[in-house]
Amino acid sequence: MASELTIRKPDDWHVHFRDGAVMRAVLSGTTEHFARALVMPNLVPPVVTMNDAVAYRERIVASLPDGSDFTPMMTLYLTEATDADDVERAYKSGAITAVKLYPAGATTNSDSGVTDVARVAPVLERMAEIGLPLCVHGEVTDPSIDIFDREAIFIETVLDPMRQRTPGLRVIMEHVTTEDGVRYVQSHSENLAATITTHHLMINRNHLFQGGIRPHFFCLPIAKREHHRLALRAAAVSGDGRFFLGTDSAPHVDGAKESACGCAGVYNSPNTMSCLAQVFEEEGALDKLEAFASLNGAAYYGVAPSDETITLKRQDDSVSYQAKVKTEDGDITVFDPPCDLHWSVV
Repeated sequence: MASELTIRKPDDWHVHFRDGAVMRAVLSGTTEHFARALVMPNLVPPVVTMNDAVAYRERIVASLPDGSDFTPMMTLYLTEATDADDVERAYKSGAITAVKLYPAGATTNSDSGVTDVARVAPVLERMAEIGLPLCVHGEVTDPSIDIFDREAIFIETVLDPMRQRTPGLRVIMEHVTTEDGVRYVQSHSENLAATITTHHLMINRNHLFQGGIRPHFFCLPIAKREHHRLALRAAAVSGDGRFFLGTDSAPHVDGAKESACGCAGVYNSPNTMSCLAQVFEEEGALDKLEAFASLNGAAYYGVAPSDETITLKRQDDSVSYQAKVKTEDGDITVFDPPCDLHWSVV
């Protein structure tokens, strides 16, 4: 069994930094282990124009820990009022790397999202023309549809028709959570990929209720049945270039999580690499970790992988990790996986 593993420094192709005090507190959890991160735009108000993206990136860069060699890659929040010309200017100037589609009401700060994909067709067509990727939160929001079925229904009723209407559009299914999603990606060889989160590789829906309600395991899309988790693990360790890491690390202060109507989101940046090494070891696939975390996403987005490396070391005893991150607005709980971890970044 390997006791040490050196890989190219990973990228996180889906992260939430928030803003203000929370952003300043959580940045180091990403910059310590990742070369780049694709930053989500669902702030209040959202990042909807090129100027918004430039200003948000400036706030991130100004708050980076001293000595950080880290690149934030920005996204725009797609709305039904999005200007295709502004999107094209933003992409061609290097201000953004992708556009994010949130179905209205699907998750945290998504109220400004899309109610009907047909209304954003001109923007999607322009994106296809210029090669700008679309990141998709893949859930329908119809309250009559069971929350555990919303990804599969989205693929059938929204995603596949959208891709057929705009065949050149490059799409990333963010935080895929189901066997249905994995199979859909595997059945298409061009212009489709998916990110997989750390926590969806480690928890299923039962973990939300073991010993009581576990608010720090609550995320959207919600964790699914065990056979879906196993399908995600198989995809992640397969080496298939269509699957890569997007942590969907989404910090909320404990007061917002541990409440009568708790926020959705798992904050996992500080211990993601320990978690992933544990998962890949359990699957007998440590040799595939670099592809999943460091190579596949860079290839899909058309950038070179990092020249830097990180080294993970295994120990027999379980490793400890930071349980809380303190902010001016309150503590944030770090993802606590339902198993011991034996790997740490050195």
